[in-house]
Amino acid sequence: MGEILIYLAVEDDLSESVLRRILRERTVHYVVGPVYKRGGFGYLKKQCGAFNNASRACPILLLTDLDSAECAPGLIKDWLTHPRHPNFLFRVAVREVEAWLLACDLQFASFLGLRKKLDFPNPESLSDPKAALLNLGEASPKRNIREAIARRDKGGTLRQGPAYNSTLAEFVDKDWDLNTAAQKCLSLHKLLAALSELEKRKDKTNR
Repeated sequence: MGEILIYLAVEDDLSESVLRRILRERTVHYVVGPVYKRGGFGYLKKQCGAFNNASRACPILLLTDLDSAECAPGLIKDWLTHPRHPNFLFRVAVREVEAWLLACDLQFASFLGLRKKLDFPNPESLSDPKAALLNLGEASPKRNIREAIARRDKGGTLRQGPAYNSTLAEFVDKDWDLNTAAQKCLSLHKLLAALSELEKRKDKTNR
C-alpha cells in the first residue's frame, strides 16, 4: 500500500501531538497535510459539517474531548447533522485526551520523577483527567517539569502551566506507550480501529 494523505482537526497542540504519534506507529505511511486547530472544540463543532464534506476528497481525522457530554455517540449526533462520510474519522477522547496519557501510569510517573507508584487501571472513568494530570504535575520534584505543566492562580486554583502542551508532547513523543494506552482506553482503541478501516479501504482502491 502506498502512503495516505490525511488532514487533522484538533482542539489543541497536545491532541495534535498524540495523533501524530499514533500515525507514526502505523504500518502504513501517513502524510499529514493541513492541521485545523483554531481555539478548541467550538471551532471544530462549527466546522464539523465542512470537514465531513471535505473528507470526500481527502481523509480527515477529527479528535475532540468528550468533557461533560453524556456519551460520544450523542456528541457526534449533536455536531454532525448529515450522514458521516467514511473518510471522516470523527473520534472522541473519553473524557479528555489526558486520560490516554494517564493510561501509561508507570511511564508517566517516571517522566515526572515521582517516587510513588501511579495506578490508573481505567483512566476513562475519571471525571476530570486533566485535573488529575495537573495535580501530578504539581507534585513533580523536577522543577522544570512542575513549573511547565501546572501553576496556581492568585486564588489558589490549579491551572495549566505555560509549557503544558509542549512538555506533555515530549512525553508523548518519547515515553508514551500506545499499546498500553489502547488496552485501557476504549476510545483510543476505537480510533485505531477507524484507522485500520481507512487503510483497508485505501488498499482495495489501490489494487
